[in-house]
Amino acid sequence: MQEIVINIMNKFGYLGIFFLITLENLFPPIPSEIILTFSGYMTNYSNLNIILVILIATIGSLLGAIILFFFGKSLNNILSKFLNSKFNKFIMIKENDLNDANIWFQNKGLKSVFIGRFIPVIRSLISIPAGSCNMNFLKFLIYSFFGSLIWNSILVLLGRLAANNWQKIIKIINTYTNITIAILIFLIVTSIFWFYKRKKKNKIKQ
Repeated sequence: MQEIVINIMNKFGYLGIFFLITLENLFPPIPSEIILTFSGYMTNYSNLNIILVILIATIGSLLGAIILFFFGKSLNNILSKFLNSKFNKFIMIKENDLNDANIWFQNKGLKSVFIGRFIPVIRSLISIPAGSCNMNFLKFLIYSFFGSLIWNSILVLLGRLAANNWQKIIKIINTYTNITIAILIFLIVTSIFWFYKRKKKNKIKQ
């Protein structure tokens, strides 16, 4: 994967960066840390301008976020229909739970969108619930843009400063990514356990 990413960037420059970052937002397994840090490294030895690299990467991030936002929007109706179908009895989630989630996201979602841009995997996927919960599109764009701008700037600048040692930055970020994913998995499993435990208690009381 690393060699493919580097080859595309070497061959297509700004266009390669834009394409890869957009793709990375749609398919989280594509490593943004390689794209961004190598982009920063390339600004030392090519005609690539560091400001343009950051801006193009950020526009690519924004395009990917917009696509997932509208994907989430289209999922909203499908999810509502599923929750009202006979199949929903197996997962015990009601439409009220979805409404509660929507209300929470409307209140806390903007912070989640911004902070989510710094968290692996969440960085991409946060756009889906934002769209599903009908978040204000302009606010979503603003928070996504600035969150992406900061994240992209940090990695591009680190790649430029590290120069030939840019791969060491990737190792550090990989460690951060692995720890973050482990924490996220723990939180998700705990949340699911707590949710079903609460639902079971409420069912007994009824």
